[in-house]
Amino acid sequence: MSLMKRSLAEMLGTFLLVYFGAGSAAITLMIGRGAAPPNPFNIGIGAMGGLADWLAIGMAFAIAIAASIYALGRVSGAHLNPAVTIALWATRRFPSADVGPYIIAQLAGAALASFLFAATAGMAAVIVGGLGATAPFPGISYGQAILAEAIGTFLLMLTIMGVAVDERAPPGFAGLIIGLTVGGIITTTGNIAGASLNPARTFGPYLADYILGGSSLWHFLPIYIVGPVAGALIAAFAYDYLCRD
Repeated sequence: MSLMKRSLAEMLGTFLLVYFGAGSAAITLMIGRGAAPPNPFNIGIGAMGGLADWLAIGMAFAIAIAASIYALGRVSGAHLNPAVTIALWATRRFPSADVGPYIIAQLAGAALASFLFAATAGMAAVIVGGLGATAPFPGISYGQAILAEAIGTFLLMLTIMGVAVDERAPPGFAGLIIGLTVGGIITTTGNIAGASLNPARTFGPYLADYILGGSSLWHFLPIYIVGPVAGALIAAFAYDYLCRD
């Protein structure tokens, strides 16, 4: 496949991840605060609405990621995440010349998804739902948030290495397992720092919120770059050390 087609596939896959995944977080907040049809069981995310909110958000991400991998993996490899692209490049599994186009495509897909989610769900998705933007929760320090993102992305990248990158992996299960892994990580760590695991997933809502008049959260962006990239790199090198003959 040409680099253009592969980059477009990355943009589309990341679009789906952010539109349906981050969008589910925005909708959860909108329901909880009366900006969407009320739900008698949940009034917010996390401390306000319970672990079930994070499970639902995690499953939305899981389904979107699995669908994107099965639909587009044969075109681009379905990285859908700059941290994954960087880790594969660092372990010499991805060409240097393709890293920039892939990351630009992922960021563009995430931003487009956030703008179109605002267009479809209305300004309440921005003002109330924050377009699903990630930020540390009250009582969580900058360092704790980075650590949570690094550990979560470590598990995600370790899973990718085992079920999608390693040629010895059984075929056909990568999309399902990777999607469910993301869902589980979000359920457990979402109430710490939002469980982004992906710089593009955070960038898209941040950009759209800022332009459309929502919150400006740019000071948190380094959390969602340093944590995921560090976690992905450690996982990729650890997998190679443990599993190579």
